[in-house]
Amino acid sequence: MSEGMGQKKAEATKAETKRGSKAGFVAIIGRPNAGKSTLVNRLVGQKVAIVTSKPQTTRNRIQGIVTRPEGQIVFIDTPGLHEGTTALNRQMMREVAAALEGIDALLLMVDASRTLPHADSLLIERAERFQRADPPFAHDAKGRPPKTILALNKIDRVPRPKLLPLLDAFGKAFPFAALVPISALKGDGCDALVKEILKALPEGEAYFPEDQITDQPERFLAGELIREKAIQLTYHEVPHALAVIIDKYEEGPTLLKIHATLHVERDSQKKILIGHKGDMLKRVGTEARKELEKLLGTKIYLEMFVKVVADWRENPGKVRELDWHSQLEAIAEDQGKREEQKD
Repeated sequence: MSEGMGQKKAEATKAETKRGSKAGFVAIIGRPNAGKSTLVNRLVGQKVAIVTSKPQTTRNRIQGIVTRPEGQIVFIDTPGLHEGTTALNRQMMREVAAALEGIDALLLMVDASRTLPHADSLLIERAERFQRADPPFAHDAKGRPPKTILALNKIDRVPRPKLLPLLDAFGKAFPFAALVPISALKGDGCDALVKEILKALPEGEAYFPEDQITDQPERFLAGELIREKAIQLTYHEVPHALAVIIDKYEEGPTLLKIHATLHVERDSQKKILIGHKGDMLKRVGTEARKELEKLLGTKIYLEMFVKVVADWRENPGKVRELDWHSQLEAIAEDQGKREEQKD
């Protein structure tokens, strides 16, 4: 074979691979504590979303990027579906609605160990609304709506004979493209789930470089990881009243300096979070620092403060102020100032 023919064949093969490759955005919705964040972290291969046993701790849309030879899946993790009773709850539910805009597939996640032996009506209603929706929800070239897949999670906690009736109930309640039993914690069924999701995605080139695992800035991930550790260590007393803002994020050649403010609603919560002679805050800081050093691959100096902002979850203005959009805007503004100083 001549060199010219070989090159043409290589180019043709490359073009064929591109045509066959899949890429798209997939939103994950489910009840609180269904295991959505655990699944995202499992498939990404690294922590990009906080995980606690306390329900409703995911407040922000976290994008986890999974790249395989067959294609790329951009996962959007969302807050658990629940009734919006406070300004914060309503903001969280707006996050769910916003996450569905422009996606290519929807992944419904159900906790098999908690759901009743019939389909979850709230999740089914959300799936039906998604299928009926006009643009911005994309349809394919044949006018078909994006596909919806069911992940029946935590199968390691349920006897196998009880799984089949559950799968049957959901299958009858909605025309899912696939129903996949999984254990996000142990990894069972996760490869099969990825294959089904890739089948549902359109052909196209990857949106992100293959070594990128999230679109969230490291500064944002640091705040989320600090919040995770504080939630885990103050399980009953503080979690839902806690918001973390990164005030300073200074990268040096050998040391990363992070200054964070932990916002709570009550003086009593502040006392719990600080602990006796500061022991609780020290534990939170130590655990967060160790995991951040492992995640970011650098030594970290972490300084934390606790601030009381009375009833901030009930105040729409405060919710916006402490919201992740505001944090990202602040990060972008800070980066812009640094670039100006360099020039």
